[in-house]
Amino acid sequence: MSKLVIVGTVAFDAIETPFGKTDKILGGAATYIGLSASQFNVDSAVVSVVGNDFPQDYLDLLSNKNIDISGLEIVKDGKTFFWSGRYHYDMNTRDTLATELNVLADFNPCVPETYKDAEVVMLGNLHPLVQLGVLDQMTTKPKLAILDTMNFWMDNALEDLHKVIARVDVLTINDEEARQLTGEYSLVNAAQKIFKLGPQFVVIKKGEHGALLFHKDNIFSAPALPLKSVFDPTGAGDTFAGGFAGFLANSGEYTFENMKTAIIYGSALASFCVEEFGTERLQKVTTEELNIRLQQFKELTTFNIDLS
Repeated sequence: MSKLVIVGTVAFDAIETPFGKTDKILGGAATYIGLSASQFNVDSAVVSVVGNDFPQDYLDLLSNKNIDISGLEIVKDGKTFFWSGRYHYDMNTRDTLATELNVLADFNPCVPETYKDAEVVMLGNLHPLVQLGVLDQMTTKPKLAILDTMNFWMDNALEDLHKVIARVDVLTINDEEARQLTGEYSLVNAAQKIFKLGPQFVVIKKGEHGALLFHKDNIFSAPALPLKSVFDPTGAGDTFAGGFAGFLANSGEYTFENMKTAIIYGSALASFCVEEFGTERLQKVTTEELNIRLQQFKELTTFNIDLS
């Protein structure tokens, strides 16, 4: 069984959308990535940090999904990272109401010894130096290193971000971030510039408009599944990344053609994530439900045309 190391936040979120609001609930990039990747037959471990205010029920949830939490540091007398946000009616824009780093402020990742030879490393959104610290701990070079980042690090840690980008195989960012990173409006030109920074593959997420995969001169465009209702978009991008990484780790094939399928799996899982608050829907996804949704993606993108 392939090993997958997942690095990112395990956190509390408080979310408000036009359809309701929550108090503190389970969140964090590594949480969404891990739950999504748990749909596949992979040996995954989360590397993160929480405070002693983090409920045992949440730890049990991760463990029951066969996610190794030996790399999840619990800081005595510390408080878990907390984020609160309010989404606008279009669900594409949001206001951050609170960000409390707490134990994350002094986080030094520690990859468990048994996972330092993992085939796949998924670097969730964190400070680039933390992401570099994880790569430095690997005893063998991962067959696939995937990096997710955001515009905050482009504004505040660009030099460090360039260093970690140079060491990964896949960069996943959204369209706005791709334009900021490269200064290119065209996403095709942006991807070509990113290749020069180091990665062989670029995934540009476009939210409700799907995702683009780039490799050399090859481009694959995947739609997002049209949904009757989007309840909470929090974590959808991380869920996408988890499905993408989990599928690839399970298959052990890191080609452009296989990544096209991984994109669809990631998109399908992300479509579940937005249907309820936080991780609630993601916790309940069955294999049968996932297969039905994959069939919907297939029908959405298949057509016949006579070019004779």
